[in-house]
Amino acid sequence: MQSSPAQSTVENRLLSALSAEDFARLAPSLERIHLPVRFLMGGHGGVMDTVYFPETAVASLLAISPDGNRVEAGLFGAEGMSGLPVLLAEGRSPHDSLIQVEGNALRMPADAFAKAAWDSPTLMGLMLRYAQTSSVQVAHTALSNALHTINERLARWILMCHDRVPTDQIALTHDFMALMLGTRRSSVTLALRTLEGSGLIRSLRGQVVVRDRAGLEEFAGDAYGAPEAEYERLIGPMPRPRSKDGVGGGASIGPTS
Repeated sequence: MQSSPAQSTVENRLLSALSAEDFARLAPSLERIHLPVRFLMGGHGGVMDTVYFPETAVASLLAISPDGNRVEAGLFGAEGMSGLPVLLAEGRSPHDSLIQVEGNALRMPADAFAKAAWDSPTLMGLMLRYAQTSSVQVAHTALSNALHTINERLARWILMCHDRVPTDQIALTHDFMALMLGTRRSSVTLALRTLEGSGLIRSLRGQVVVRDRAGLEEFAGDAYGAPEAEYERLIGPMPRPRSKDGVGGGASIGPTS
């Protein structure tokens, strides 16, 4: 059996933001695991028995129609977690939480997490602030789907993935991007060509490489930034600081070989 992780070794921002006392409430139940692509952390309608705190993995929150059609409503990685319904909805979610970029996470039993949160006002307070940032992101996803072009929406989505991975290379297929954006694969291919032609990304088989982070933010315009600013206001910096408006320093990220 794995030993409890030390807080100093944890790469999840929510767990890192906890006081030592609140982290100690969770630590005995935390287990580090690797999550593969398309791993389902929680299915819609079912009761969650496990909550996950991604470290290097990135997950999509998928809204599902009565006919079974799916589209991404939000995403989370090292800044978030999968278990909000355990606190807010009796453990049931109307959405799927699906891994889109493989990586590590910490998991724990849902009942142990719920008990710790209800026993600690400070722990619960952090989770409620995270719930607020998640609702803002979902609202802005709906806004972007209605107002922005597929090129701007793809730029926003790549930026959001880039915020949550440790390198400039993001493992993404055209089919997966089409599913997440609720559009045809051919539309994703054309949008990728537009971004690549502008020198912002490099599109390779099964991955996207971010070449110019600041330029990608400029291209996305107001499609990107508001949810990230809300997270920074309520919790702290995202895993990768933004370059827009001087936040996070640097301007662009050079080509990655």
